This record gives sequence, C-alpha cells and structure tokens, in this order.
Amino acid sequence: MIHALGELYQPLLTWFRSHPSPPVAIISDMFLGWTHRLACQLGVRRFVFSPSGAMALATMYSLWQEMPNAPKDQNELFSFSKIPSCPKYPWWQISTIYRSYVEGDPVSEFTKEGMQANIASWGLIVNSFTLLEGIYFEHLRKQLGHDRVWAVGPILPKKPIDMTPPERGGSSTVSMHDLKTWLDTCEDHKVVYVCYGTQVLLTKDQMEAVASGLEKSGVHFIWCVKQPSKELVGEGYSMIPSGFEDRVAGRGLIIRGWAPQGWILSHRAVGAFLTHCGWNSILEGIVAGVPMLACPMGADQFVDATLMVEELKGAKRVCDGANVVSHSAKLARTLMESVSDESRVEKERAKELRMAAVDAIKEDGSSDKNLNAFVKHVVGLGSETYEG
Repeated sequence: MIHALGELYQPLLTWFRSHPSPPVAIISDMFLGWTHRLACQLGVRRFVFSPSGAMALATMYSLWQEMPNAPKDQNELFSFSKIPSCPKYPWWQISTIYRSYVEGDPVSEFTKEGMQANIASWGLIVNSFTLLEGIYFEHLRKQLGHDRVWAVGPILPKKPIDMTPPERGGSSTVSMHDLKTWLDTCEDHKVVYVCYGTQVLLTKDQMEAVASGLEKSGVHFIWCVKQPSKELVGEGYSMIPSGFEDRVAGRGLIIRGWAPQGWILSHRAVGAFLTHCGWNSILEGIVAGVPMLACPMGADQFVDATLMVEELKGAKRVCDGANVVSHSAKLARTLMESVSDESRVEKERAKELRMAAVDAIKEDGSSDKNLNAFVKHVVGLGSETYEG
C-alpha cells in the first residue's frame, strides 16, 4: 500500500505546477515519506504528521538512522541507548516495518527512503501532548537538530453533547440504541471494555482463552471482535466459542465489527479497558479517564505499552505478543481487580492523565498553543516577510 501510493507522485507534481495558486507547504502522514522529495522538487516545505506517539517515533527514527543488523536470536534484547530511559525490547518486538527491510529489495528501499525522508523533512506534528511525553519531544528536537516539532494532541472526534453513540464507521452487529440501553443499566465503573484493535484477528486458542477469562471473572463486559474474512473463518480466527454468549447473557455484550470505542470508554459504566495499545486507543482511554490493561500485539504497541505501564503508571501489563495465549485464570483475576476497590490507585492515575489531556487541548493549553504556533509558522511560509 505504501509503495503503491508513491504512484501519485507525478500526478501531484503536475497538479501543483498547473495550479494558479499552489500550496506553500505539504502536510503528509509519516508513511508518505516520498512527499518530501515532491516538496523539494516544488520548492516548498514538507511537514510530517505522526499518528504515533513521540516515544514510538523516537525509536522508529533511531532504527532508520542507525540501521542495526538483526541478531540471530529473535529474543535478544535491543537497547535504544540514546533515547531517554534507554528502553529495551526483544528483537521480535521491534518495528515490523524495520525488521522486514531487505537490502536491495525495491519495496524495502522505497520504505527506507521514505522513513529517512521523514527525518529530513522541515517539521514534525505529533498526535500527543507535552505533559504526556515531554522528555521524548525534547529528544526528538535533539535527534532532528531543530525545534520545529509540535505536540498538538490528543486529536480525537468531539464527544456528542447528548451522549448518543455516533452512527458512523463500519458495520456492527449491535445497534447504537441497544448499546446505549445496555450500558445505561450497568453500575458506574463496573464494565470492562475489551478490544484488540481493527487489524489483529485472534486465533482459536486466543479467543477461547479470552472468553474463558471473561466468563470466570464474573464481570460485566463489552467485547469488540474483528470480523474474519471467509478464508479465515474455517481456521477459527475471531470465532466466539460455542455456548459462550448464552453462558454470559445479561452481563456480556459482544460486538462483531465496528464499535464506537471513544463513546463506549466515555460512558460512566466503563471502568477498565483491555487494549492492544494502538496509539489512538491509548489516547481515547486517557481522555476517557479509564484505567488500561495492556496487551500489545505488534507495530508500535510494545513501545506504547512501555510508556503507559512503566513510564506513566497508567496501565497494567497483561500479556505481550500476537502469538501469546493468555492464561484464563490469571486474566479472570486481572479483570476482576480492574473494576474492584483494589484498583483505586490505577483509577486515580487515570483521572490525573485525563485532566492533563483535557488541559492540553483547552484554550491556551499546551497543544492549543502549539497548534496556533504551527498555523502561524505555515502562514509565514507564504509571506514575503517570513524569516524562518
């Protein structure tokens, strides 16, 4: 997909050159690194937008700058010694995009060129906020050699005033009306929301372990399950164990397909969030003030989990890896504790992180100021008096 999008280079170049009033800058996703070369050819600035957090981005930039070789043992620890706190990960947890790089392969070289172009671009916009990742923003500024780094997050959809779940996204097996009605009947902070993201399909063994843990826990829950393709149904991916829904009827709600995650997390009944630690999910959990249970599966999720569990103390680690099968009894205890009085410390920390996020995006908050500063900077690019 990343490589295919590169085919837009020539059409965009033609459009820019034929436009009577062409843009003065390009703002593009970090996976569109080839737009840096386009910006250079057009004589305009290119700004990278990162949907990942600052810590994850720092590790990614470090990999593509230093190009370390893969060890023979995939469990060997790799240390990011130049990054604050010197995070360490077994090699199999390192960015999949980097680990899949093959020198000389056209697609790999295209990816490498794009990632290194991100580092060379004029500026960086990150969906995070200063109080959450301040030391990593400072590191990025040193790593990049300039101060054109703006923390403007959390960037999330606005919450409906009447707390009605939004009718958007993909298809779902539960209507928004039924979802709201069910949650409204639950006690405050007693529901666990379980979601492994939109990319990962759990195996048959993993599905059985999660289902068993939920059943043994006795907690109220919402479990969002990604729909498998027809080819994977026969292998048991994302299949709810037979009889499970009947056994948990009344206290469990299973959503197959899309779910209004941000809305669910903001409902007064939800008290814990078992998450794969994708960055958007992390931000939604923080803004909702919900304690998190970390189950990173891949990509930058291991770094996100480190940030939340070890750095910010805003989550509890449950398991690591897309191939790991949770121990159902241990998972059940963790789920029970997450919505009990035993989790008072975690709940207070979740409230603190929520307030920090809210303060960042309110008027004159750090992210609000950064966004205004970024806009001013971009406007200045088109001004004859700009001296940047």
